[in-house]
Amino acid sequence: MSIVKAKKYLGQHFLKDTNIARKITDSLQPLTQEVLEIGPGMGVLTRQLFSKPEFSVIAVDVDKESIEYLHGEFPEYKEQIIYGDFLKMDIKNIYSTPFSIIGNLPYNISSQIFFKVIENRELVRQVVCMIQKEVAERISAPSGSKTYGILSVFLQTYYDIEYLFTVHEQVFDPPPKVKSAVIRMIRNQRSSLPCQEGLFFTVVKTSFNQRRKTLRNSLKAILPEGFESEKLALRPEQLNVNDFISLCQEIEYHKNK
Repeated sequence: MSIVKAKKYLGQHFLKDTNIARKITDSLQPLTQEVLEIGPGMGVLTRQLFSKPEFSVIAVDVDKESIEYLHGEFPEYKEQIIYGDFLKMDIKNIYSTPFSIIGNLPYNISSQIFFKVIENRELVRQVVCMIQKEVAERISAPSGSKTYGILSVFLQTYYDIEYLFTVHEQVFDPPPKVKSAVIRMIRNQRSSLPCQEGLFFTVVKTSFNQRRKTLRNSLKAILPEGFESEKLALRPEQLNVNDFISLCQEIEYHKNK
């Protein structure tokens, strides 16, 4: 079958460099046997994954043309290359035990994919993915950094994140207008939050939605009357994950007094 035409509406940029593909798949630690590849496209990563006997791989793509192409390229793995939309899939129907995710993620839906990972954090043990460089820097940024934001806090709450390497535009077809980067996220030891999860997500989102303001001003509408904390004099990027958790604990304590 002829090559797959990259579709702009799906945000497709096919990786064509085998060395980069090998470097990405080699970054996947053998923490789980089960591996899900999101958006295999023309199968450059997929080929590397199928050559690794330590992994059992399922590749899922929302592009029917890609699926047909991959079925032709890897007829012996046909059952493991499935048509579907990762964002709409019920992961628990595929995996009942921890698994890892790998993929060259479409830039336009990478944040949605990460939120789905957070929702399924008890199953998703590891993520190795290529995303827009700017997003990779934001996700892995420490507190105090200008790029540190909502997604940084939410993902760092449950995952240890490493920025692995930068990938240049020319290794893709068609080349994107921005540089890419590969990150690795490994599930940390935090099984649950010592504060109300809903409150934690609300406080983080509300804080960063007005990131130039101090927390006293940005959280005014959701703080209980008479509540005081030293943290309220700070801006959101000055708080790390543990600071946000401790602020939520202080709010809960004040409410229950």
